[in-house]
Amino acid sequence: MGPMPGECAPEKHEAGGAELRYRRIVAKFGTNLLTAGTDRLDLEIMASLVGQVARLVRRGARVIIVTSGAVAAGQHRLGNRQGRRGDVAWRQVLASIGQSALMQAYEQLFSWHDLVVGQTLLTRRDLADKRGYLTTRNALEGLLAAGVVPIVNENDVVATDEIAEARIGDNDNLSAYVANLVDADLLAILTNIGGLYTADPNLDPTAILIPRVERIDETVERLAGRVVHARSRGGMATKLQAARLATGSGVDVVIASGHEPQVLARLAQGEAIGTVFPATSPRLVGRRRFYRMAVTPVGRMIVDEGAAQAIAARRSLLPAGIVGVEGEFKRGDVVEIVASDGRRVATGRSRYDADDVRAILGHRSDQIIELLGYSHGDEVVHSDDLALE
Repeated sequence: MGPMPGECAPEKHEAGGAELRYRRIVAKFGTNLLTAGTDRLDLEIMASLVGQVARLVRRGARVIIVTSGAVAAGQHRLGNRQGRRGDVAWRQVLASIGQSALMQAYEQLFSWHDLVVGQTLLTRRDLADKRGYLTTRNALEGLLAAGVVPIVNENDVVATDEIAEARIGDNDNLSAYVANLVDADLLAILTNIGGLYTADPNLDPTAILIPRVERIDETVERLAGRVVHARSRGGMATKLQAARLATGSGVDVVIASGHEPQVLARLAQGEAIGTVFPATSPRLVGRRRFYRMAVTPVGRMIVDEGAAQAIAARRSLLPAGIVGVEGEFKRGDVVEIVASDGRRVATGRSRYDADDVRAILGHRSDQIIELLGYSHGDEVVHSDDLALE
């Protein structure tokens, strides 16, 4: 695994380059970047990005690409044929056609650098349970160990808005999940603008780039607005969501323009480009990483302030501190834990079914057997199975 953000050991490199600060990198390429704002893939831009990844790999870095562009590529292949606007089935058609075209472009471009690529298509289901999480992690680690460049995309053919439990929703957040999954040092979200600005730079010529954001709060989120390009599902708002997830898991994040010369190499060397979001917590390990990675908890437990403070102090959640339960979940499922005022406290694995928790909430642990007729332990969620917010 790579070193902790900010603690990366210097690395020897090819002649002509500085030492690498980051050696395990997830690079997210957005649709607007890969198409240069047109209705087709821009192979000149793709070739530049691929060349940068190839040079980093030769210098000992391990790079995973999270790519958009499949739907745009499919639309180009079909020419003027159009489906109904917002038609999920038509989007699936475009994704199915475009995914092969997108991968063919990557495969040819990387082959010029004598590198092999491996495609990984993910859905929410692949990350939301422990078996899927470990399987996906092992697959990506296996590709990296073999010297292969993994290329990750959401499987839009089977994960649609109509199948809510399958969908991640955008490749910005997907890139954060992947960065978490493989213990990345750096998540580089490359787009067609220079980073986070004080206003939309496309509309306001006085907009100023914000070079560094220590913590993403409501003030920062308001800056993102709802600027969404017609050819992408994301926008600055989803990029901030991704940055919040990744930095909270110990990963440094940069949002920068993919048109900057040699942007990936310069970022890997620690150069300040775009907007930098430094990691806000130590990297999560073991089970705690998995619970933060759970894309959508299947239920919710509401706790009183005393329990919220106990969890913040890394203590287990006992039934006495629970004041409410939402949703239906089984023993072993991942749930969200929130305080009575609505703030998210943690994510964790419940040791009891939802109905059991409803029956024992507000009671002492020594009353569990009396109330249920059995016990899975004094804790509803053990401290070992908690990931704090």
